Amino acid sequence: MASTQTARSPKEIEADLAATRNRLARTVDELAYKVSPQTLKANALASLKSSANDATFDQDGNLRYDRLAKVLGGAAAGAIVLGLLRRTFNKR
Repeated sequence: MASTQTARSPKEIEADLAATRNRLARTVDELAYKVSPQTLKANALASLKSSANDATFDQDGNLRYDRLAKVLGGAAAGAIVLGLLRRTFNKR
């Protein structure tokens, strides 16, 4: 079966190779940016801030007191437990 493609000149082949090389370099640069520590850190912080805002504020921007009370109650309970443990283990 005969080839239906026309023969390409060396200059056309070199131009295709250069274009492919540029696309690959651009792709590698994009991947390096996406996995860089600074980008990962910025994405993680943005996600954390977003989830913290979603947990503490409702759609109208009002503070969610029920969740705030749970967090403060948990912190108070943890402080009490630590104080009791300290008192128990530091007796002389």
